[in-house]
Amino acid sequence: MVPRCPRALLLLLLLLLLLAGSASRASQNCLNKQQLLTAIRQLQQVLKGQETRFAEGIRNMKNRLAALQNSVNRVGPDTPPVSCPALNAPLDGRKFGSKYLVDHEVHFTCNPGFRLVGPSSVVCLPNGTWTGEQPHCRDMSECSSQPCQNGGTCVEGVSHYKCICPPGKTGSHCQHQAQTAAPDGSVAGDPAFSRAPRCAQVERAQHCSCEAGFHLSGAAAGDSVCQDVNECELYGQEGRPRLCMHTCVNTPGSYRCACPTGYRTMADGKSCEDVDECVSPQHVCPRGTMCINTGGGFQCVSPECPEGSGNVSYVKTSPFQCERNPCPMESRPCRHLPKTISFHYLSLPSNLKTPITLFRMATASAPGRPGPNSLRFGIVGGNSRGHFVMQRSDRQTGELILVQTLEGPQTLEVDVDMSEYLDRSFQANHVSKVTIFVSPYDF
Repeated sequence: MVPRCPRALLLLLLLLLLLAGSASRASQNCLNKQQLLTAIRQLQQVLKGQETRFAEGIRNMKNRLAALQNSVNRVGPDTPPVSCPALNAPLDGRKFGSKYLVDHEVHFTCNPGFRLVGPSSVVCLPNGTWTGEQPHCRDMSECSSQPCQNGGTCVEGVSHYKCICPPGKTGSHCQHQAQTAAPDGSVAGDPAFSRAPRCAQVERAQHCSCEAGFHLSGAAAGDSVCQDVNECELYGQEGRPRLCMHTCVNTPGSYRCACPTGYRTMADGKSCEDVDECVSPQHVCPRGTMCINTGGGFQCVSPECPEGSGNVSYVKTSPFQCERNPCPMESRPCRHLPKTISFHYLSLPSNLKTPITLFRMATASAPGRPGPNSLRFGIVGGNSRGHFVMQRSDRQTGELILVQTLEGPQTLEVDVDMSEYLDRSFQANHVSKVTIFVSPYDF
């Protein structure tokens, strides 16, 4: 006779047998075929009951959601979002940013000849106030920045200045060479720059003329001579169009254009084009450094990650990016250090028209992970001296904007920070180190 087993034991044995794939052993232990079929039918009844209760739970949940929706619809209109008072652009300045909701930023800058007094950026707080007072612009002496180059004299005017250039220099900042002399190797009185006229006797009168690029000088017909027209001097006068992008060189009967070192003359014979030394087959930079082409030259750079300290360390993941190694769970200071540090290099001409967007910074969430629902952008370092502002262009992007004209040659550095928040909780921040090489020329 087969020994009888308790019902609970039967169910437990059945589950174990099914999981192990050895139901055939049941007949060798406690259960015969009839008992096994009975246990299976009992399990089917249990599952059917669970299915019924699950369906009832779903119906209850649907009813509750419908009731909640009805109650929400009966509530009055939504409370308007918190916003801060509207801000105006300062007198003799500009404002960047038109949204005044919580966490939005507004940036300020001044026109040339004025300096900003007060914060350059303010943020809207949850209590409907700004983080600082609205700034204003104060008049300053533009000549104090010594804008005139090559020994030029700065003269103050009404909201502007003018450079009085020494002989041989021209341009709004005396930055160009005014070549009005003969080419190298020629001397004053060079016969190539003065020629005998072509004369003809017409009805007892002598008529003389000159070749193109020369003009007739001398009162008496016998004393007249053809002198070279100095096109460089003629078109170098105030208000006249420039013949050349850079330097005009006078030649007998004509002229030619020359470009500075690091540039080549283009096909039109007037414009200058930068020579990209970094694509040269010769290695212009030492091993371990990278070549960055600039206006009229190049720079050899080697970005380095910050040195590790304590439980914080960085690893270089590409030639221009460093990533922070994972932080210990309990290390809050580590998590507030930049998660990534990237390096960017830009080359700009002098006197670039402003405002102009130079650089964009954006975030992207990994697949399957919720991305940040709030971003904050700001300038956190460098030697920019107020030449730039950082503002949000859309929900996921910030822009670095040049707001003051730059004069070269000079090198500027600006560190831009992007902080990510999820439900107002700080997640991570990323820093972009932007280096800007400004050419001495405006082309």
